[in-house]
Amino acid sequence: MPEHDMNQVPPYEFYTQKRWENWLGRAKESGFQIKESEEEAGKESAVFVNMVDDVILACLKLTARFEKNLLSKEMSLKILEEIRDIVLSEVEPISEDIDLMIDSVQTSLMGALVAFECYVMGDYEEEANIEELIKVAIEAEASDDLETALDYTAQCGAIVLKGQSLPEEIMAELPYGIVAEWLDGIDSISAAMVGSDSYKEFDEDDEEDTV
Repeated sequence: MPEHDMNQVPPYEFYTQKRWENWLGRAKESGFQIKESEEEAGKESAVFVNMVDDVILACLKLTARFEKNLLSKEMSLKILEEIRDIVLSEVEPISEDIDLMIDSVQTSLMGALVAFECYVMGDYEEEANIEELIKVAIEAEASDDLETALDYTAQCGAIVLKGQSLPEEIMAELPYGIVAEWLDGIDSISAAMVGSDSYKEFDEDDEEDTV
């Protein structure tokens, strides 16, 4: 496909402000409260998991088009930036517990979005050791070098998008911190890729911006 076609704005939207606001509305309606019972909390917290998954699915649809040369690198990065602006913008306070969960959602999405950007940029080594990248990211966080930590996390995510898996043992032993939350977002990418691959074949004419 000619480059000028790849740079045209697609006739559909991968993700919208309205879609994000619908999820925020659902989060508010959930009345979520942090509880001791994991079973109780699990039912109410599903909305936050689904918020993350919905954004990731939109980004997977985008990268599928990028891989098929239906979108240029420049257009793909522009759309990812627009999605980032929507989902990482400041959210009006709802309640202490829901606000904490939305903050966690946004931190996870930060990890996922930089992974998609890194993948589109091609700014990673496909054969890099993912365990080593995670270790370096954690070390950078411990040294308060969050920029470097985010860069290595992004490379982990790009490699996952290329088909590698996050090492379960390392993930299970991650120290609590921002790198662990970023990697949660990448883990969500991995889970989405293992599930249905319908995002590769969606009908653009049927795309909707409602949840």
